[in-house]
Amino acid sequence: MAEQLLSFLMAGLIFGFSGGIAPGPTMAIVIAQAVQYDWKEGAKVAIAPLLTDGPIIVVGISFLSLVREFEAVVGMVSLLGACFLSYLAYESWNTKGMHVEVRTAKPRSLLKGVVANLLNPSPYLFWFTVGCPVILKAADTSLLAVSAFIATFFVGLVGTKVVVAILVGPFRSFLRSQGYVYIMRFLSFALFVYALLFFLDGLHALGLLTSDP
Repeated sequence: MAEQLLSFLMAGLIFGFSGGIAPGPTMAIVIAQAVQYDWKEGAKVAIAPLLTDGPIIVVGISFLSLVREFEAVVGMVSLLGACFLSYLAYESWNTKGMHVEVRTAKPRSLLKGVVANLLNPSPYLFWFTVGCPVILKAADTSLLAVSAFIATFFVGLVGTKVVVAILVGPFRSFLRSQGYVYIMRFLSFALFVYALLFFLDGLHALGLLTSDP
């Protein structure tokens, strides 16, 4: 039980942290708002997923719960999740750093973050192919495991961006440094491991791989 709980904690943290620190539209707006105004405006953008991801999670879990008895569908979702995680791993490995162009405009930070998140396909792909399947698997263990995964995911996702917003002034050059590249490559390796696990789960569900000797 403790080992399973730890595995969901780690999964949430890895997925959340990799999403939180990776280049993307939301991260760009976080940095731009923090540089142009102050870190609080950047933090407002960072918390946008707390407002937008809830409905996506509900729809994803509802759909997967309906098709959960169909092994072929579950297998295909797992394989799609493996493909998406592999893509994220590839993108992370090839990250060279970030450069953000700052423009003068009214803050409207939270609105910008919400709109960017709703129009970004990544949250939908993540929750439907990766996040919600993990939540359903955690539900087979305990509600504590579900809470652990969701909590650590959002701590990693939102917390990382808030920290970036706070530090972007004095440490903005870090986002273009070799240290940032090394972090992204470490996360790339972790994401690839999870992609492999999802791939194996998909093959099991499709009956193409068995655990019998």
